[in-house]
Amino acid sequence: MTDNVLAALARYDTPTVCNAIETFDIRSRDEGFASSEIRCVFPDLGVMVGYAATATIRGRGTPEHDYGVEPLVAHLVQVPGPRVVVVQDLDDQPGHGSLWGEVSANLFTKLDCLGAVTNGCVRDLTEAHDLGFRFFSGSVGVSHANVRVESAGEPVRIGGLTVRPGDIIHADQHGVLVVPAEIAADVPAAADRIVAQEQKLIGWMRSPQFSMNGLADAWRQATEADTKETGNVS
Repeated sequence: MTDNVLAALARYDTPTVCNAIETFDIRSRDEGFASSEIRCVFPDLGVMVGYAATATIRGRGTPEHDYGVEPLVAHLVQVPGPRVVVVQDLDDQPGHGSLWGEVSANLFTKLDCLGAVTNGCVRDLTEAHDLGFRFFSGSVGVSHANVRVESAGEPVRIGGLTVRPGDIIHADQHGVLVVPAEIAADVPAAADRIVAQEQKLIGWMRSPQFSMNGLADAWRQATEADTKETGNVS
């Protein structure tokens, strides 16, 4: 994947990218994105697009080892940049201890990471925001507790979304999704078509020509346009 593809994907918000992916009929419409459990902490920081580096953590109990973040860093450098760190909190009640704060945000920014996605918690919000390091999390917390990395470089599950190392993550104020690599280069063009068709439909809705009698046909034409372009049934 080239940087140009990532930059092109970053021009669109997640709902538009999600709609564009649907036109390729590559996965079910109810898959490929995290649930509303995962919230964008800094909506003003805009779209984040990068390759996933993955890890699991725990914050409760007494650690049986003292690895720090070394396993995660060792895995992360094997993933192309820019990177998004996706961390599954394995505790029964995720978010007891935070891996993410001012120090980790500075470290992972240095390692070409744009932000973190976790079902656990984050903290030091002002400092992370000032750094431009994005947080997508299940909660905001106070303590790091006994947080430790349990594994790195394996598939994780965050908000119902399975993320594998190297997956393309697209995230913004609306949420988090995975862009299938096999269609990533074609998604921007599909997104452009969707935007054009939506604006055409909205323009008609706002015009004096709008009528209830014409609504069904106008809606059908807008939703069928991308199917004809991609050759897939959306």
